[in-house]
Amino acid sequence: MSRRLVNLTLDNLDDLSRRCRSCVFWELDQPGGERACETGAADLEKEAWVSDTLLEWGSCGQLIYVDGVAAGHVLYAPPAYVPRALAFATSPISPDAILLMTAHVAPELAGGGLGRMLVQAVARDITRRGIKAIEAFGQAGAARGASAGAPGDAPVGLARFPGSASSAPACLLPAGFLLAVGFKTVRPHPRTPRLRLDAKSLVTWREDVEYALERLRGSIQAPALARS
Repeated sequence: MSRRLVNLTLDNLDDLSRRCRSCVFWELDQPGGERACETGAADLEKEAWVSDTLLEWGSCGQLIYVDGVAAGHVLYAPPAYVPRALAFATSPISPDAILLMTAHVAPELAGGGLGRMLVQAVARDITRRGIKAIEAFGQAGAARGASAGAPGDAPVGLARFPGSASSAPACLLPAGFLLAVGFKTVRPHPRTPRLRLDAKSLVTWREDVEYALERLRGSIQAPALARS
């Protein structure tokens, strides 16, 4: 079984899960999300958000393919790019962290460690960009049958929020999954605790060395810019 991780781009946007592809819970504020769902523009708004975030900030998602087939994804961004990041009792996200918005692993592949691999991919990406931590709003008391470490097509939410696809629950990851992959609770709450992960803790010594060598090769190959 081959596994491959790639950055989210506009070219592979349609490889997100069907539910996530048409959900703008995180990407728009509540009035904007309601309008997008009512007018059928959620897909276009999702694409616009990804496009803007890629241009202004860079990589905001990772996809994992198993034997060439899309098997899961994770979305993340600085809280300034996520209007709904201030809508929780445990807001705001810490200024040195990015927000892990949501994640998905195909139900038939649950329990295979793909969820952990996606979080590790986020940690590697942001560590290389000088960002210290990942934070997320967890869903306390995940529904029975949810598999920690392998969220399914729609993590079960505590309430239905406008701005998600019609009849979709809130786009929150189970707190149990976040704890299982190394997050720690930094602000408890009976429904939506905020959890945090030191990104460096998931990056292995081998990955550190490989990245250092990549940077060294780049510094040797790239000509120095002359001062004007």
